[in-house]
Amino acid sequence: MSNSDRLSNAADDAKGKIKEGFGKATDDEQLEADGKWDQTKADAKDKVEDVKDAVAEKYNEFTDRDEDKQ
Repeated sequence: MSNSDRLSNAADDAKGKIKEGFGKATDDEQLEADGKWDQTKADAKDKVEDVKDAVAEKYNEFTDRDEDKQ
């Protein structure tokens, strides 16, 4: 996974935490829920990218490829 993807997911997670915090502080249940949802989406994206990375690594091992040599 590219560093920009990781950075984007971290930004989405942070945005979600801020929304959740403001929602709690202002008793806005919808904003709090939106924040939690943003965090869940960011976590899911990270998990998908982790699986992609693992598959690519196994493929490279299987085919005797080294990404650093390409």
